[in-house]
Formats: sequence, C-alpha cells, structure tokens
Amino acid sequence: MITFSPLSGGAASTVNPPLAYLLQVDEVRILLDCGSPDWNLESPSSSSSDTQEPWQSYCTALKNFAKTVDLVLLSHGDLSHSGLYAYARAHWGLSAPAYCTLPVQSLLKISTLEEIETLRAEEDVGDVEPTENEEGSTPRPSTKHKWIATPLEVTNAFEALIPLRYSQPTHLQGKCQGLTITAFAAGHTLGGAIWKIRSPSSGTIIYAVDFNHTRERHLDGTVLLRSTSGADFGVFEPLARPDLLITDADRALVIGSRRKERDATFLDVITTTLNNRHSVLLPSDASTRLLEVLTLLDQHWAFSKLRYPICLVSRTSHEMLTSVRSMMEWLGGTISKEDLGVRENGRGAQGRRRDDIDEEQALGAFALRFKHLELFSSPRALLDRYSSKEPKVLIAVPLSLSSGFSRQIFSEFALIPENIVLLTSRAPQGTLSDRLFDFWSSQQSDSDKWEKGKVGKVVKLNGSMKLKMNAKIPLQGLELEEFQRKEKLAKDRKAAQQATLAREQRMLEADEEDSESDDDSDDQDSDGDTNNDRGMSVDGATAANTGTFAEPGAGGAKISSRSIGAIGDSTEWAFEADDTAKQISYDIYLKGNVSRTTSFFKTTSGTTPRFRMFPFVERKKRIDEFGEIVDVGMWLRKGKLLEEEAEEEDARETKKRKLDEEPKVAETPCKYVSSEQDVQTNCQLLFIDMEGLNDGRAMKTIVPQVNPRKMIIVKASEAAANALIQSCGSIRSMTKDIYAPKDGTDVQIGQHTNSFSISLSDELLATVTMSTVEDSEVGFVSGRVTAHVSSSIPVLEPLAPDSGDLIKGVSEPTSSQGVGALPKSTLIGDLKLTALKSRLAKQGISAEFVGEGILVCGVGSSSNDDSASSDDAVAVRKTTGGQVIIEGTASQVYYSVRKEIYALHAIVGA
Repeated sequence: MITFSPLSGGAASTVNPPLAYLLQVDEVRILLDCGSPDWNLESPSSSSSDTQEPWQSYCTALKNFAKTVDLVLLSHGDLSHSGLYAYARAHWGLSAPAYCTLPVQSLLKISTLEEIETLRAEEDVGDVEPTENEEGSTPRPSTKHKWIATPLEVTNAFEALIPLRYSQPTHLQGKCQGLTITAFAAGHTLGGAIWKIRSPSSGTIIYAVDFNHTRERHLDGTVLLRSTSGADFGVFEPLARPDLLITDADRALVIGSRRKERDATFLDVITTTLNNRHSVLLPSDASTRLLEVLTLLDQHWAFSKLRYPICLVSRTSHEMLTSVRSMMEWLGGTISKEDLGVRENGRGAQGRRRDDIDEEQALGAFALRFKHLELFSSPRALLDRYSSKEPKVLIAVPLSLSSGFSRQIFSEFALIPENIVLLTSRAPQGTLSDRLFDFWSSQQSDSDKWEKGKVGKVVKLNGSMKLKMNAKIPLQGLELEEFQRKEKLAKDRKAAQQATLAREQRMLEADEEDSESDDDSDDQDSDGDTNNDRGMSVDGATAANTGTFAEPGAGGAKISSRSIGAIGDSTEWAFEADDTAKQISYDIYLKGNVSRTTSFFKTTSGTTPRFRMFPFVERKKRIDEFGEIVDVGMWLRKGKLLEEEAEEEDARETKKRKLDEEPKVAETPCKYVSSEQDVQTNCQLLFIDMEGLNDGRAMKTIVPQVNPRKMIIVKASEAAANALIQSCGSIRSMTKDIYAPKDGTDVQIGQHTNSFSISLSDELLATVTMSTVEDSEVGFVSGRVTAHVSSSIPVLEPLAPDSGDLIKGVSEPTSSQGVGALPKSTLIGDLKLTALKSRLAKQGISAEFVGEGILVCGVGSSSNDDSASSDDAVAVRKTTGGQVIIEGTASQVYYSVRKEIYALHAIVGA
C-alpha cells in the first residue's frame, strides 16, 4: 500500500513554496525533497510577535517525521527543493541515506552556504532550539525562530549525500531492500532529476516536479518526452505507464510566450538601458537558473561587441563557476558544442589550435569562460570598482530581495530614474520580489498578461516603500569598552577555574605517590613512632596544607588537621587520646602501628578491628565476557601520534610555515541592528519569464502520454489543480484516479498486502524458465510448500511423481478421442504500439496509425514476400482493459507481426 503525505507544497499552496513530501511504500518511508522557506517576509504578520510564521507548521511536521524516514531523494539543487536538508540532518535526526545527482550535490551546497552566510551576516539567528521546561511540558516554540544551519553542518551534510548518474539503477539494501531507484534528466536545473522508484509490491512510482521539455542554452530538455521518428515525440519507454505519477500543476493555467520573443525583449531592454547610460538590476538565485542568464548575456555581449560590465555580486560566485566547469558532461544546449572552444575550422579562441588549449580549458572552462563577467564578493567591492552612475548590469543574490546583497543594492538602485529592475523568476509569496511582481502584473492590460502568452511592458515605479534593513556593525565607544571588560572577566574566570582544576589534579597525583612510598616504609617506621611518641604525625608530603596542634598534658593528646583536595579542600580533624587510640576510627590515613591489630580473626571481646585508610578509588579494569574492554580513545590517540611521527620533516616544516604565514585576524566585536528605511522608488520594472518550466499546454499534453494508472497533483493553486484534472478527465484513456491533497492530509492508494518469505528448492529452480520484462526476470512455478525442522522458512518443492500430469499442465481427457487441453502461457508486459512500429520497420514491414490507437501493418510492405498486397494487411489495437487484438488474414505479414508482439512481452509457460 502507498501512503502520500504533503508536508509542504501540496495542492492549494502558495507561489513557489518549499517542497517536502512523505511517501510510504509498504513499510519504507521516503522523503521526497526537503526545501527551505524564505525566512524574511514583507507581510505584516512578520511584525506581530504572537502570529505564527507560515513555515512554522511545515518545520514542526518535518521535525516530527525526520527520525522515522528511511530514504531521502533530492530532485533539484535550489533552496525550495533541498535547502533545509542540512539543518534537518544535523538537528532533527534525518540520518537516512540521501541520494541525488552530482550537480545537485555541488550546487545545493553552494546555494545553502550563500543563504546561511547572508542571514548570519545580518541577523542573530540563534543556534539553540526551544527545549522543554523544568516541569517536562513542551512550551509553544518561538514563532520567530529560524532554522539556519552552520557552515560546518552544511559541509558535513552534503558530503554525506550519495551521488548518482542519470539512468543508473540503484538497488537499495537494509530496510529499503527490494526498492530500486533511478534518476532521469528533468531539465530546468543542472542535474535536476525525475525519480523512478520501483517496488516489487507497489509497482513503479514516478516523482516528476519542475521539469522542462524544451532545450535551453545550457541544458537539454527532460528525457520524459523524446523524439521517436521524424517530428513525432513520445514518452521515454522506462517512464511510460507508471502505477503512480506524482507531478506538479503550478503552471497549468499559464500559456508561455515564445522563447524567441522573450529573449529578444530581454536583450533589447538591457541594451537600450545601457546605451542610455543607466543600469539594470537582475535579482537571481545563487547557482541554478543563474547559469542560463549568464550564458544568454555572454553570447549577446560577444555577438554585439558590447563593452559594458556584467557584475555578479555573490559570496559563492567563484566556487559556483569552478564547480560547474568541472561538470561539462552534465551540460547541454549550445554549451555542449563549445566545451573545448573548437570551431569548424579546428581553431578555438583567438585562432588557437585545439592542441594549444590549456588544461583548464580542456575541462570546459572555455565554454563557460564568461570573459565579460566580473565577480564581486560584496556591494562595497563593487562600489570600489564602479560608481553608481556608470552603466552596468548588476546580478545580485538572492532572487527574493528579502535580504543580502540584492536588497542592499535595490535600496539605492531604485532611487535613480531610468534604472530598470528586471525580474526573471517568481519568488516566494510575501517577499519583496513578489510584491514588485504583483505591482507589475496589476499595471498590465488584459491583452498583455504574461500568463496569456505575452511578454508584457515596462512599468514605472513612482512612490515609496518601507524596507526593514538588517545589518551587523562593529561595536564602538562605550559599547566596545563594556564588551571588552566583560570578555576580560570571562577569560579571568575561566583561567581561575582551569588553575583550580590543575592544582587539585597535582594534589591528587602527589597524594597517590606519597601513599605508595608510605606503604614501603611503613614497617620500618612503626616501632620508632610508637616508642618515641604515643601520639601521631601527619604525612608531610603536602606540608602547605597540613597543620599539627598539641596541647600540654592529657597524656600528650594531639589534634591533626589536613586539607584533602579530592573532596573540595575541606579540612578534616582527628582527635587522638592515649587510652582510646586503638578503638577510634580515623578519616585519614595514619602512619604507625596504631592502625594495626595483632590478629586477623575476631577478638575475644567481640569487637571487630577497624582500619584507618585514606579515601581511595581503586581503578579496576573493565571486562566483559570477551575479556578486558579496549579503550578506543587511547588507540586513536596513539594512532594519531604515529601518523604525526610518520610525516616527513619537510612536510611538517611546510605545514608549520603555512600556518605562520596565514594572517590571524581577530574578529571584531559586532552587534545586530535593524532599522526601517523609506525608499523612494523612481526606477522602472519589468518581468520576463525565464524560469525554464513547462506551461499549461505542455503539461496537458505530456501527462496523458505518460498515461499513469493513478496520479497525485502537488505544488499548485486550487484553480490550477482543477484545470489539470478537468483536462485529464476529458481524455477517455486517461485514469480517473487523480488526487490533489493539501498540506497535512494523507492519500492512501491500494490495499495493504501481507507478504511471506518462501525458499525455492534447487530441484524446482532447475525446471524454471525465466523471461526478462523491464528490470526483472519472471517465471512460472508449480510445487508443494513443505516445512523443515531445521529452518523457519518454508520451502517450495516440485510436486510428487504421482502428480506428474499437473506438472506438465495436462488434465484428464475430456472426450473419448483422448484430446487433452494445451499448456497455457501468460504474456507479461505492456505493449507500446510505437515500439511495435519501430520493430516492424526494421523488418521491412511498413506500419501506420489509423484512427485512435489502431496500427495497420503490411500495406505497401517491402518484405521479402512479393505477393504481399492490401489483403495481407494486419490491424493491431489495444482495448481499455489492456487486451491486444490482432486482426487479419493468415499470411506472412500476420505471423511476422505476431512474432514481434511476442518479442515485446515476457512469455511465461504454465
């Protein structure tokens, strides 16, 4: 049975929500994506301390389910799909094995680092989660808490991901044994994946969200839709007819404009603005869709020979480009033709030959050289190079304008008239970028709406808006002095505690050494001590902490005191008298014969001898049934020492010299401040759809061709989900089992089945003929279940010899002529008429589709049979129940078609 639960991004959701879905296949729980929300929203609710933030319910649900997840699949390398994975793994116990493609692993790490470094540079996000109170009840968590990971947690999380290649079946082990997962190209982002999950009990499940069938400049389209013959397109065979399809309908109501028209408007607006001596601001994400924009701008700059700078302001821009250049095999589009910079004449850039290309360019750096692009790590570095009046293209992250460099640049960029803010993607609802998009959309006429296939027009921002600006500034003046004073007090307190611990440790070590030396000299000193003085003296190993006081008279009684470090430097006193010296117990060790008895056995008076001893904890070796327990830490320390000693002297000196050369700059004490800033917006605004996603027409065409048996719609508004359901309902061959669950609701598909384990005997396996179907091999068996005492698993053995007629599949004669029933065979598989047409074409038999779902074969055939005519034509069609019907006369064409149909199935004989 399959249970599907949207944690976030279900039907009737907002624009671009974080995606996270819990899929349970029998007893295995699979987490599909683990996206993060935008933490800084512009909505009025953010100012209220009692209002719960939109992400609170999602994060709480993910935290509750994290420890129960058995498998994690990440589809795209942006924040909305996988941005919260690092924090969930470090704090919520999401330790299940996680799979993704290699580019997703790399780009997702870069995007997450960009986000957390941006937030930590502006806000005190806090690294401690709300805990239970003293009474044990769980308080309501803070509505302002943001789950932001640390850079170390991000690095550890994404290094633990298991990267896969496209079309690489992976058979899982452990609790997920029996499942097979395969990633297929989804388009939209570099390394984006459509996941195919194969279960022996639940069938095939396809998870396909945010895919794109069109080819872009740096990516090829998804493999879900491929060209079959000529201009015809068909569904990729391994992804066709799944038992369950999980897909999104976010753009089901959108009619996309032509790509040529979008690109022309995009480049014309930028070129015109720059020629008018003004600048363009492009908010963008940190890694995924940024590559398409950079490729388009670089090609236009090279073609038009423009000299204006393209400035990318991001903390991780250099790491992103370096990572992408090392993954050229994942790129497509026009870049795949330029991966070595070789043209038709065999010469590359500046007329260089292919042999002259250096090693960096051989890895693909030439194709992604972006020679007009300049990288800046902060807006301050940008201003040091170019003034705000110089014309340039500014690409700043993040896309949402909710924080970071893009928000800082926008607050000053919007003041200058004729500057233009160019939005290329929809941002999450409630962000500044979403507010700007809503304003732009409201200024468009009904005929120019972007969702109706139009590009739209530039609008003028004329007004003011209040922006909350967060910053981290260094302490100055009295605040800095107060911070330094408190820091000095904390250091002094810590140093005093360490000194106290060190002194107590030295005292304990000294007492242990002294007790060992006293045991050796105890017998020699006992007689002298007893004859010379009826009292006693205290061990003088720690003379500074020992005092002896004597009173005259009373038979020379003494009071001894000693500070014992092991019990907190408390002073213990012992009173000693002549008559009761042998009957009083002491709390400290006393030298001499006073603490000894003359007999080991009980005395005649009935009193038990008592011995005065120093409080000592015996260090015993820990043992178990296998012997002494090995101290792993000790061996690790010894191993580390051996490794350090094994290093060469030159290597150690080089390492030490590098450490000395590195500048050790102490972090300046800072504080976080927040202020409301009134921004006068005088710039222009335009939105051009460059998200690289399918529109409604493509979705309503591709989904019926996939033809799933059941379908679940996610990431869609209520109107968009209903539109896709109605479109699929109008197709007769399309399934009617379509679900659109909202966040927090469950969808159960199928029935719970009980599975049993059984072992096949070697004799039975020798008689089975296996046939291949898709990724599995099937065969027919008939036997008797027997139980053995030596095994708890029953065994299926061949039938007894007296039942041989059943083994052969022949029953008793049904008539006097003795004619028996023929053995039955079962054909397993799903016949694709397009695949049959391709196989017949290789055999020289022409085939054409006539009507709806009817393939006519043998008309105008070029087969070896010269007598073939229209009378030999064979029609092949499929019924709604999956039955294949072959109609035609008994001819060579008929038997050839039937043979190819058999070849497309797995034949299992009974």
